[in-house]
Amino acid sequence: MFTCVSAESNSEGGVRGCLCHRPEIQTLTRRIDAQLSRRGFVAGAGASIAALGLPGRARAQAATEPPRPIVFTNFLLFDGKPGAVREGLRLLVEGGRIKSVAAGDQPAPEGARTIDCGGRVVMPGMIDAHWHSVFAALPVSSLFAADVGYIFLAASAEAERTLMRGFTTVRDLGGPSFPLKQAIDEGIVLGPRIYPCGAMITTTGGHGDLRPLQDIPRSPGGPLSPMEETGGAMIADSADEVRLRVREQLLQGASQIKLVGGGGVSSPRTSLDMTTFSEPELRAGVESAGDWNTYVAVHAYAPQTIQRAIAAGAQCIEHAHLMDELTAKLMADKDIWLSIQPFLGDEDTGVLTGQSRINQLQVFAGTDTAYALAKAHKIKTAFGSDLLFSSRLAARQGVMLTHLSRWYANAEILTMATATNGELLAMSGPRNPYPGKLGVIEENALADLLVVDGNPIEDIGLIAAPEKTLALIMKDGKIVKDTLTVPRP
Repeated sequence: MFTCVSAESNSEGGVRGCLCHRPEIQTLTRRIDAQLSRRGFVAGAGASIAALGLPGRARAQAATEPPRPIVFTNFLLFDGKPGAVREGLRLLVEGGRIKSVAAGDQPAPEGARTIDCGGRVVMPGMIDAHWHSVFAALPVSSLFAADVGYIFLAASAEAERTLMRGFTTVRDLGGPSFPLKQAIDEGIVLGPRIYPCGAMITTTGGHGDLRPLQDIPRSPGGPLSPMEETGGAMIADSADEVRLRVREQLLQGASQIKLVGGGGVSSPRTSLDMTTFSEPELRAGVESAGDWNTYVAVHAYAPQTIQRAIAAGAQCIEHAHLMDELTAKLMADKDIWLSIQPFLGDEDTGVLTGQSRINQLQVFAGTDTAYALAKAHKIKTAFGSDLLFSSRLAARQGVMLTHLSRWYANAEILTMATATNGELLAMSGPRNPYPGKLGVIEENALADLLVVDGNPIEDIGLIAAPEKTLALIMKDGKIVKDTLTVPRP
């Protein structure tokens, strides 16, 4: 897989200018060539990343020198909570955390770096509560046919673009994202924090069951289909199978679980009125996740599907674009989270065909009603984009957030994409891969923040053009973009 294009021997018998002859690379190449097949999609990619053993630049530097404290001055602060921006503050970041947010001219720690924000707005890094890290940017044809190495290279490139759009955290709602998360966390590639659910768990014929017909019939307890072996989705047709599949995802490091309660837009053999899992099957998943002290999010559009999920104990509903008044009231009464996406038209999804087109138009038609019901009943509502299978659409992540201006004030939108989404992430409890507070700028919160060239509370459209308006991006106390002290070309 890796080939040497230029190698020059040095005095120690090694090479300069090329890493191909390093023992680690040679071992990795042999391992990938021998073991990495589509049937080993998740395990192979994870093993390959782990086998590399080469520290990322950030980790290598951290091992030799502690990061300098950073003091931000001369800014307006939106801290993620409701209320107007504040001024006259100094913000100290140290050791990946917000050390202090204080008024007055506080002295900087010895050796600290000071950044003058020039009166710009400082806000928390944004959170996308419904993202698919591996599936966001590649077309379906590539996901089914391309080499697994290419798929993960493309996913890592999209992860960096996601971070550069100001989304410092995503909740991954389906896909083999565990290896990518590991690579990001270890500093091998740039990307957002990932809260993974692993494979979405669905029934035979449910949303996410994209098996070719020659893989049917399925024998319970039999071998996995090639689709399942990729780690994108797992089939479960009994309460016992649901328990097994939930536990497998938790074993791999899932922070929450996704169960598919009905049909979906991108599955052309399903319709949105379908309900798939029975209540006992859903309850088995909820109980298994509860045993690990985390929660289940249920993919559901139709009222009866949502109501069945709530009866089974689900704490979060994904989508719900077809919900009615009774269902909205039930969600509010039971304090259930709604993770919904503001799909308005073809520009947000592309034009689909067949049954997928019928489903797509139903979602567009239901979006306005669903948000109106969520507001009227004060349902806890999270923002997610759920953009799939296109790098062009994935780039609209910030644009999707601006769609919320149809129903919310700008400050409410920013709060939803920061502090509110942070509350949803915290529901994973001890399964939280990043212990600490996200989505807010306050003492001891995790240091993910943006410096915006303009005031998004006055103009939410600034979020739609991150390449122009995000002057600085910080994740985990490390600056990953800086045009304040490094002039733009």
